[in-house]
Amino acid sequence: MRRPVALRLNAALATMAVAAATGVVLSMPEAASAAVTGSATGYATQNGGTTGGAGGTTVRATTGTAIHEALCGRASSSTPITIEVEGTINHGNTAKVSGDSCNTAAGVIELKQISNVTIVGVGSGAVFDQLGIHIRQSSNIIIQNVTVKNVKKSGSPTSNGGDAIGMESDVRNVWVDHTTLEASGGESEGFDGLFDMKDNTQYVTLSYSTLRNSGRGGLVGSSETELSNGYITYHHNLYENIDSRAPLLRGGIAHIYNNYYVKLNESGINSRAGARAKVDNNYFKDSKDVLGTFYTDAAGYWQVSGNTFDNVTWSAPGSENNPAGPDPKSNTTVSIPYSYTLDNASCVPAIVGATAGANKGLKVSDGSCSPQTPSPTPTPDPTDPTPDPTDPTPDPTQPSGTNLSIGAGSDGSSKASGVSYGSVRDGDVSTYWSPAGSTGSISIKWGTATSISKINIREASGSTGSIGSWRVVNGDTGAVLTSGSGAGVIAVPQTSLKKITFEITGSTGTPKVAEFETYAG
Repeated sequence: MRRPVALRLNAALATMAVAAATGVVLSMPEAASAAVTGSATGYATQNGGTTGGAGGTTVRATTGTAIHEALCGRASSSTPITIEVEGTINHGNTAKVSGDSCNTAAGVIELKQISNVTIVGVGSGAVFDQLGIHIRQSSNIIIQNVTVKNVKKSGSPTSNGGDAIGMESDVRNVWVDHTTLEASGGESEGFDGLFDMKDNTQYVTLSYSTLRNSGRGGLVGSSETELSNGYITYHHNLYENIDSRAPLLRGGIAHIYNNYYVKLNESGINSRAGARAKVDNNYFKDSKDVLGTFYTDAAGYWQVSGNTFDNVTWSAPGSENNPAGPDPKSNTTVSIPYSYTLDNASCVPAIVGATAGANKGLKVSDGSCSPQTPSPTPTPDPTDPTPDPTDPTPDPTQPSGTNLSIGAGSDGSSKASGVSYGSVRDGDVSTYWSPAGSTGSISIKWGTATSISKINIREASGSTGSIGSWRVVNGDTGAVLTSGSGAGVIAVPQTSLKKITFEITGSTGTPKVAEFETYAG
């Protein structure tokens, strides 16, 4: 792990006045028009999408206690709700509230074991002062138009482990948009990350946000062996005066485009431990080592295109230092399953400056470097979820030809006790492999390159439907061949390889793979 580096602050942050410790929750009409503008983008659109509290009640809160009361006052932990926040939320006005539909704690905004929630700043703005937002064992969350500042893990007061926004423990589908996340130093001053994800957090987008004046921008994965996180999009964000972790990626996939990086003091995008980052049309200025693998010998990978490097310096390669520059080249490929439009890197400073952060009018780019105000988010029917049209649909036709897995080899991630990797290639559907947890990977491998165009994932009896989201990976190169959800026949681009991996990234119950069949055609 890298030792903390003291942050060089350009100027002290202004101290905001503390609002009154009382708050109100005002019920609004059912399914009233909420302040949320626009719709989720990036990986937050996958895995069923991210709609937050759309279709539910809208309430207003001016204290942290009132936010907790709104969560606890719902009919259930999944009842949709939009909480409009105005004023300063701090330790003095954030108490624990109890109820069957919530699990809160004092001194932190706790979104724990819940779903279908939007928190949006309105009116004169919402400032979470020295108080973090903690998302844990939750899904379908939107946080928009808020400022979170000076959250500490040491000193006084402390909150959320020092993270401005932190996600951990089986979190799915979070969209964080038009926020301002800032600190006043690094670890030695008591601060940690601005935007952290760990312990099986997936399908997250951070967009049009400002992250500044911190030793650590944010991480994906808490260690070199904690690789259950991924599918993260970062776009149109401003990273300013950050020492490192912009972001730090351990395993998983990240799509990083149209961000503006200014004064990355030690390192920037740090791809490690097999992570793969698609880095498109970003603008890096007055910074050092903006892309590579740093402080470890566990290599990560990147695909680069259209980036601008303005006064960027690069250190020399070493045993634990592999900068991508001074002439960054791609060393992997990353397939993106959703649609997006790239602004040219040359106008990224201007478009990000006009749109990123809280209280900017929620403006977004139209894809041609012109800021626009999107239409209010339409209210969907909460009882009629719309399937994700971008997820690949498995081919329902049984593959023809020989199952090439018979007689091949196999390996995978940690397996549950009493099962075998070989059970997926023995032609016997009564035997199976299971991961040690709800996610994991299983591979078929050959001694020589073998051409594959289809696979068939057959679940064991009694576990049909357990497999949720997945991706198919070329085990030779690490490239993602396709991704989607549900078991069955899956078409992949015709590829010659020695190893192919089926990686389960989400499931209900315990997934059991009886057969991992592979076919040439």
